[in-house]
Amino acid sequence: MTDIDILQEFLKMPLENTEDVFEKFLLIPGAIHRGHGLEQFVFVNGKRKNKVVLVAHADTVWDSFYTFREHEIQDIYQENGIFRNRNGGLGADDRAGCAILWLLKDSGHSLLITNGEEGGRMGSRWLMNENQDIAEIINQEHQFAIQLDRRGDRDFKCYSVGTNDFRAYIEEATGYTEPDRRSFTDIVTLCNDMCGVNLSIGYQNEHSEDEYLVKSDWENTLELCRTWLSNEELPRFTLRVL
Repeated sequence: MTDIDILQEFLKMPLENTEDVFEKFLLIPGAIHRGHGLEQFVFVNGKRKNKVVLVAHADTVWDSFYTFREHEIQDIYQENGIFRNRNGGLGADDRAGCAILWLLKDSGHSLLITNGEEGGRMGSRWLMNENQDIAEIINQEHQFAIQLDRRGDRDFKCYSVGTNDFRAYIEEATGYTEPDRRSFTDIVTLCNDMCGVNLSIGYQNEHSEDEYLVKSDWENTLELCRTWLSNEELPRFTLRVL
């Protein structure tokens, strides 16, 4: 299957639940699945020496936590390099991120698929509070975290979990820029020792019926990660008070 085939596979998964996403990642040997409902995650520990943890969330704003979406049919189409759902609400936030993690599953880096991010980071909070062994592996055995869950193109956010040195490193490694430090996502919960960054993956108008995904922007971040994360030496960045 091509990269775009994989992207379309994830975009076609039902928006109202996360079962298909978790079942897909549980096909990876060594995958660890814990929890249920919005408090669950799948973690695949990478085999590389200098590894990062790649993060995406399986839920969408349209899942069962909400009540304003009833249809289940994903009618995905691509026109002029833009992906949309004819029924409205694409779910590229964050199914497009899940697709990138799947395509990087053989990179030697770790994968973490959470649930409940849209409902207040419920899966990542549960991981950190009730799964101390996994929380320690994530923070002690990885150089830094990369979340694939950001709107737009060629920008990043570290929120409260990036140092000045780490931000400078991300800018140099990616060519992306940080518009501001507002808001939060799973890495804000997950990173209590290491630094973390959230990268743009090409979706626009998230959380609305007019959501769409720009194919070239998604591909750009995918190829960036493939090249960047193939480096044998990746530095470790720990948090400190700025």
